[in-house]
Amino acid sequence: MFRLDANLKVYLHREAIDFRKSINGLAVLIEQAMGLDPFVGAAYVFRNRRCDRIKVLLYDRTGFWLLMKRLEQDRFVWPRRSQAVLELTAEQLHWLLEGIDLEAVRRHPVHQYQHIG
Repeated sequence: MFRLDANLKVYLHREAIDFRKSINGLAVLIEQAMGLDPFVGAAYVFRNRRCDRIKVLLYDRTGFWLLMKRLEQDRFVWPRRSQAVLELTAEQLHWLLEGIDLEAVRRHPVHQYQHIG
């Protein structure tokens, strides 16, 4: 499995899309529906209606990458938050691709300690 850079911004499109869209169609969707710039070094994630396929569009300095994952039996657990566009970390994207429910995962809170003893 590939690993994305930990500092990569990831934007998740909430609604299902027509999976016949390719690079140009997805780039237009990023600009018009998401209000974002497809030429920024970020990953944009889309799903189909049945939630068994995911497309990820990335741009590096020389061109676009289009990645697709298709599940044979299971479904991806898509976040149910109400925002039109969700921002994830690269780690959360990897969890999503592995089938982990992002809303069920809770991290320990970050503590700022002032004294050792």
